[in-house]
Amino acid sequence: MPPKSAKEAAMRSDVQHFTCRIEDGIARINLDRPERKNPLTFDSYAELRDWFRNLHYSDDVRAVVFTPNGGNFSSGGDVHDIIGPLTGMSMKELLRFTRMTGDLVKAMVNCGKPVISAIDGICAGAGAIIAMASDLRIATPEAKTAFLFTRVGLAGCDMGACAILPRIIGQGRAAELLYTGRAMSAEEGAAWGFYNRVVAADTLEAEATEIARRIAAGPNFAHMMTKTMLAQEWAMSIEQAIEAEAQAQAICMQTEDFTRAYNAFVAKGKPVFEGN
Repeated sequence: MPPKSAKEAAMRSDVQHFTCRIEDGIARINLDRPERKNPLTFDSYAELRDWFRNLHYSDDVRAVVFTPNGGNFSSGGDVHDIIGPLTGMSMKELLRFTRMTGDLVKAMVNCGKPVISAIDGICAGAGAIIAMASDLRIATPEAKTAFLFTRVGLAGCDMGACAILPRIIGQGRAAELLYTGRAMSAEEGAAWGFYNRVVAADTLEAEATEIARRIAAGPNFAHMMTKTMLAQEWAMSIEQAIEAEAQAQAICMQTEDFTRAYNAFVAKGKPVFEGN
């Protein structure tokens, strides 16, 4: 059985490779190896995957902010802890690993909660994928995001990059980044639509948290439906998408939050959403 809440999952004794703070419906998480620019390991991949999977069942988290640590977001897969061991694995073991890393992206997409990445400094490899898989991205001018898989002799098609990145910044721009592995500057990221905004480093987490607060104050069930439709409609025709949205909206019209919004409008007040 999944834990009763994401807070419970995050506080289990076997979760050791990222930090989590939950307050007022917002979960703030980050990787916790700042001395090495927060690389991912086999363990942190798996823990993050499981945490986001469990988040789907949580009622005490309405939004997630993935923050930097020590001036960097993440340097990606650890060279010594991941890349070195991978060179000695069998095909079966390698496929188990690549499927596991892809499962992290699937868990983020399907967690039912909006995810905001606040990006500073290095955001590379799998770190860039985590940012890409988030719903919103805020960066500092110092942010350097690189999908550098070709730099280590691998294809750019990692963890859904060839499917998701072109949808955010366009096919040609995505192709350039995935072929060359070069870093995308904050200025480019903002101009291309990868970043929702660029802010000063000393206001980054506050800005990301404020957006999360605005989302958390909204209709949580409806936000879950929006996130679900954003993901599912990639593979739908226009006709299928319109029908799916009709069904989703009809479901939302049965929620108490919909009635609360109507009653508040009639009373010329502001609705207080409860997520049901």
